[in-house]
Amino acid sequence: MNKILQAHLSLIIVNIIYAANFSIAKVVMPSHVQPFAFVLMRVAGALILFWLVSAFFIKEKVDKKDLPYMAMLALFGVAINQLLFLKGLSLTNPINGAIIMTSNPIIVIIIAALFLKEKISAQKMIGIFIGAAGALIMLLYGKNFSFGSETIYGDILILINSFSWALFVVLVKPLMKKYNTFTVVKWIFLFGFLYVLPFGFSEFKQIDFASFSSTIWRDVLFVIVAVTFFAYVLNTYALRALSPSVVSIYIYLQPFLASLIAIYIYKSDELDLRKLTAATLIIFGVYLVSFPLKKLKNKD
Repeated sequence: MNKILQAHLSLIIVNIIYAANFSIAKVVMPSHVQPFAFVLMRVAGALILFWLVSAFFIKEKVDKKDLPYMAMLALFGVAINQLLFLKGLSLTNPINGAIIMTSNPIIVIIIAALFLKEKISAQKMIGIFIGAAGALIMLLYGKNFSFGSETIYGDILILINSFSWALFVVLVKPLMKKYNTFTVVKWIFLFGFLYVLPFGFSEFKQIDFASFSSTIWRDVLFVIVAVTFFAYVLNTYALRALSPSVVSIYIYLQPFLASLIAIYIYKSDELDLRKLTAATLIIFGVYLVSFPLKKLKNKD
């Protein structure tokens, strides 16, 4: 299997994990764990796993001059990304948050053009808007949502989170060409842990672990191991072979995949023409961004 195909499969797996997280994380928060405490648990748990894997399998030294750069990436990719998203979500409606996050691929393309000199092709932009249209069909049809004064603070935090994640996806790319995936992520999470510790520690002390059922422990472990550890590894691994714009557009798959999980696992939804139409648009948009169409050449 070539590296390009492996990268695309990695992104599909990541977004299946993220889609499942919509149904799983809400069982844990906020009834058992407050948002900032959950962030601390996620980062600490994944940090241990990253360093264990590196200690046993990856023997690679990091140039000291790259550590400040990794510390900056941790701010964007771990601290701001996770803290502001959960805080913002608690202050706005889930539908608002999901709609705002559809801006992420557009932001990524602009930042990649500025920092990595990636060309903003017409095909990429068309693909992103087609994918966004599909995602918005999934998110908006038959649902009430509003952007207003009562949600504006949360909406702004989600938007800042979207910019922060876009910066991370673009700026981590050069490091992926220099180091192993685990080497990069273990250092980013070490700095990220130091950033989130002051925010999550007081909430962490309030957790009543004795009240956790086996189901809650299973869900917590899923978020730490799958949503945090595996998702970050697979996302950054995909960046070794794909551009940031391709990696980011896969976010449009999440609403459709979340619906499929709700349909086939939780039996709380049904497959209809709207979902199939949205899925077609999303997949076509991902294809346009991922695979440039070859221009036909005239043969003499």
